[in-house]
Amino acid sequence: MAFEYQNIKLETNENGIWQMTLYRPDALNALNSALLNEMGDAFRQISEMRFEDLKALIITGAGEKAFVAGADIKEMTGLNEDQAVQFAKKGQSIFHEINLLKIPVVAAVNGFALGGGLELALACDFIVASENARFGLPEVSLGLIPGFGGTVRLTRAVGIRRARELIFTGEMLNASQALQMGLVNQVVPAAELLPTVRKKIEMILSRSPLAVAEAKKSINQAFDLETEPALDNEARLFAGLFSSEDTKEGMAAFIEKRKPAFKGA
Repeated sequence: MAFEYQNIKLETNENGIWQMTLYRPDALNALNSALLNEMGDAFRQISEMRFEDLKALIITGAGEKAFVAGADIKEMTGLNEDQAVQFAKKGQSIFHEINLLKIPVVAAVNGFALGGGLELALACDFIVASENARFGLPEVSLGLIPGFGGTVRLTRAVGIRRARELIFTGEMLNASQALQMGLVNQVVPAAELLPTVRKKIEMILSRSPLAVAEAKKSINQAFDLETEPALDNEARLFAGLFSSEDTKEGMAAFIEKRKPAFKGA
């Protein structure tokens, strides 16, 4: 199964693992309005699919050089202040759709992830990178700041002092530096990138999909809450699972010493 777009490729295998490939190779997959609009449409389409048909999503870039090299500077050049606000809000809103998906979303970073590319990767649940990947938010070199969530998500990912350093300098990190900093979860040879991501997703899919979805919700909501309400929210989500078939099946399987058969309900 596959959907037809001009700037992205969206396809799946028989296991319900979908792959979104950003496809503007001549522009190093830079984010322009057309690509962002297609991403938004794709996220809305897949959010309406049944779990049986959509279990996880991989986001990667076309070619060997870039995941996403940033936003399309040529398009941004002509923006006035009001248009720039709308452009930033569009990117933020579309990337937020990733948080709202109940499935795991993994960024497979296969090259440059700069500016909006790093912001997109940061919006995913976690990041696996190839050894040739490069990361950075170089917007200050253009007289700008990150506008698609970078100042927020990078700070949460690596801490305020690291985020300040990277954003103030616009410095680019290699894959091993990003791993050491905790920006990415794993670094592998380029040829092993997608197989590694799929293997990790297969492990996640062996767990309760309903529990994974609720864990994602709790983690994401915790960022917007103080500690006490975040803990209360976690307790409510935890308790709500006890009426699910997945929880009953998981505990029964543990007691009976067998492999659980989760259904996502």
